[in-house]
Amino acid sequence: MRTYRYFLLLFWVGQPYPTFSNPLSKRTSGFPAKRKALELSANSRNELSRSKRSWMWNQFFLLEEYTGSDYQYVGKLHSDQDRGDGSLKYILSGDGAGDLFIINENTGDIQATKRLDREEKPVYILRAQAVNRRTGRPVEPESEFIIKIHDINDNEPIFTKDVYTATVPEMADVGTFVVQVTATDADDPTYGNSAKVVYSILQGQPYFSVESETGIIKTALLNMDRENREQYQVVIQAKDMGGQMGGLSGTTTVNITLTDVNDNPPRFPQSTYQFKTPESSPPGTPIGRIKASDADVGENAEIEYSITDGEGHEMFDVITDQETQEGIITVKKLLDFEKKKVYTLKVEASNPHVEPRFLYLGPFKDSATVRIVVDDVDEPPVFSKLAYILQIREDARINTTVGSVAAQDPDAARNPVKYSVDRHTDMDRIFNIDSGNGSIFTSKLLDREALLWHNITVIATEINNPKQSSRVPLYIKVLDVNDNAPEFAEFYETFVCEKAKADQLIQTLRAVDKDDPYSGHQFSFSLAPEAASGSNFTIQDNKDNTAGILTRKNGYNRHEMSTYLLPVVISDNDYPVQSSTGTVTVRVCACDHHGNMQSCHAEALIHPTGLSTGALVAILLCIVILLGKLLLPASYLPLVRGTHCYCDTLDFSASPSKAYSLI
Repeated sequence: MRTYRYFLLLFWVGQPYPTFSNPLSKRTSGFPAKRKALELSANSRNELSRSKRSWMWNQFFLLEEYTGSDYQYVGKLHSDQDRGDGSLKYILSGDGAGDLFIINENTGDIQATKRLDREEKPVYILRAQAVNRRTGRPVEPESEFIIKIHDINDNEPIFTKDVYTATVPEMADVGTFVVQVTATDADDPTYGNSAKVVYSILQGQPYFSVESETGIIKTALLNMDRENREQYQVVIQAKDMGGQMGGLSGTTTVNITLTDVNDNPPRFPQSTYQFKTPESSPPGTPIGRIKASDADVGENAEIEYSITDGEGHEMFDVITDQETQEGIITVKKLLDFEKKKVYTLKVEASNPHVEPRFLYLGPFKDSATVRIVVDDVDEPPVFSKLAYILQIREDARINTTVGSVAAQDPDAARNPVKYSVDRHTDMDRIFNIDSGNGSIFTSKLLDREALLWHNITVIATEINNPKQSSRVPLYIKVLDVNDNAPEFAEFYETFVCEKAKADQLIQTLRAVDKDDPYSGHQFSFSLAPEAASGSNFTIQDNKDNTAGILTRKNGYNRHEMSTYLLPVVISDNDYPVQSSTGTVTVRVCACDHHGNMQSCHAEALIHPTGLSTGALVAILLCIVILLGKLLLPASYLPLVRGTHCYCDTLDFSASPSKAYSLI
């Protein structure tokens, strides 16, 4: 009969769980999904290399968070070779051996010395061995076993955030997504319901709801209005054990803000406004402010103002203050109390940004009536014209009336005014004004050719209030009178060739006149009466305000007459006729066959003394005759008695001037 030896590993646990084991060839960090039993018996030859095996071991659970005062009993290790004589010793090694887990080396009892937390370490791998106490040699091969810490529900769900913040548009449809919250549970999700979390809402109903499995928060009430309530605080609970009684729970706070949509039209707080403004207010002057209220915020509360009707829409304007959203009423045109004292406007306030889905609530605009009263102010005198243009002849006598200006006080009082000339604009005091009736008259003689326009300023001042005055420009044009004679446009000095032919043009004449007749200038040219007869030249009037000088004979001798002075009469065709005489100098010159001047001097016939050859011959002849009377005998005197010398009649100083002729 064969004898078999067994080494038995026994475990006792606090609950009647069955004994399970796993093959050691496949280790995992956790407990397998399905528990399988494994018994190492004597026929496991491949692993133990022996004909028979006396070990048996298993994988067991051990409850976490043991609260007893003694060590928690795990199990007992026993070998069939243990005869109870103390020859064997049991040894435990691996995770926590000697610290968390201890073994009685004599009896093989295994105990846990501390509270174990599955969330810290869920599985412990240990090795068990029986050795001969005397030799220290193992009586069986070392075997490995697993202690898995069994989870209990000792962790509550924890949210990923202590406080959530979310927004959702006001007036949102029921079921609109707001935010999703998430909670985690550190317990074992593979065992029981300890880690199965269910969400519920503790605070925030009936406005919001939460999906129990996903933690998605949605709107639960229709037409939530931000203007009534903007902030909501929702408390969400996450509970494990699938929400069953006894489960642990945690909470989080969700602060939800309703964002604005344009669901409110602007509204004026009153239907009528009244403002006052002085009639002297210039365009652009603000008169007053009106404001329509809008319960919305931001872009949805922006307002545009406009004048839609009323008798004063042309006199006033309204602009929007973008910062305060107020409508500013301003003056558009100059006001006149005497013409109109009160204006009525209809001002409209509207939203520029409108959401079509809320148009059913009505028009997003409102209107109000604005009444504007114009106050009377003491205004300066007003001239009948913005500027005056007057005319006067330049031959007007002193104290001649030029014209008049008129101004009056526009106020109802109609205060009298007086007139004066701003002397800064009439430094020479050429004009004066009647202070009572505004008549302008001359105080000095005028000359159009000296100054055509006189620009002066007239002042009208209220007699009762000298501070009220106004000014007006006065433009006086001096009309032309034919008081200037025409004259040559330039000084004319020309020449004539000695071989010139009759009717040959030697010079064209032009004239100017300071006057400015209405029909234009019409000049006529002619020789002066004293030179008209026997002249060597003629004047040809071209009838176009020019004239030509023509030769009257063939050939001229510069030795006989080198220069001619030709008097020309120039007349205008205005009333009274004005004329003047100008002199044209004509020199006789030697020319080439093309008529180009070469020389206008008689150098060969003129001595340095300035006497001509004829004069010298006459002088010498007189000297000879005188010497003959003195030296010849008396008998020869009858021969020269008929000869007379007129040397006393020669004017030698005038010899050069005999080269000039008026004709």
